[in-house]
Amino acid sequence: MVDDCIFCKIIAGDIPSSKVYEDEEVLAFLDISQVTPGHTLVVPKKHARNLLEMDETVTAQLFARVSKVAKKVEAATQAKGMNIISNMEEVSGQTVFHTHVHIIPRYSDQDELAISFTEHEPNFEQLAVLAETIKNS
Repeated sequence: MVDDCIFCKIIAGDIPSSKVYEDEEVLAFLDISQVTPGHTLVVPKKHARNLLEMDETVTAQLFARVSKVAKKVEAATQAKGMNIISNMEEVSGQTVFHTHVHIIPRYSDQDELAISFTEHEPNFEQLAVLAETIKNS
């Protein structure tokens, strides 16, 4: 447990939460911001700053639970879709530096969550170079 981490305090029971799922590895609870009804956080009990600090086994365990909880959220909310997001570092919007995955039910394209992608004309030569760089990292 990290003393100044709000999620560690929630996991320890020092701060109340609206739990929807818990096992030995993770805790899932409703996000207090509720971007949309049913917005849930799935948090590994072992503290790590973000997914990049976790080993593959723990990451696999986390995402197995994300899938399980997402199905429960979908069934309970009758959502038409959902976004599953993990922000890593401040530049991407991470504000609590304990790994967590957002499950955000979507009810229409007019929900209060806006994610947009700008399309760019592909430069296949640059893509090939970038792909090789990533493969060799």
